[in-house]
Amino acid sequence: MTDAIRGHAESKVEKLTRYFDGIQLITIRLAQPAGRDFEVELVVDVEKHDDFVATASGDDLYLAIDSSVQKMSRQLTDFKEKLKLSSHHPDEPR
Repeated sequence: MTDAIRGHAESKVEKLTRYFDGIQLITIRLAQPAGRDFEVELVVDVEKHDDFVATASGDDLYLAIDSSVQKMSRQLTDFKEKLKLSSHHPDEPR
C-alpha cells in the first residue's frame, strides 16, 4: 500500500468518529484479487453492539474507499438515531 492510499484511507476513516462516540476500533481491509476490481471492507467495533460492516468494490481504489466510508457513516448515523429514539420513551397514557 502506498503512503498516498494509506493517508487517504486514514483521513476518510477518521471522520467516522464524528458520527458516533462509542467507536472502539476501526479496521479497513484493502484487496485486489488477481485480475479483478479493488475490494474494500470497513469494520467498525462499537460499544454494546455487533460490529458494523460496509463493503465496496471498483476499479478505482480511492472511490471504493470513499464509497465504503459513506456507507458506514450512514449505518452509524442510523444507529445513533435509533438510540436517541429508544432512549426517549414518551409517557404512556394512564
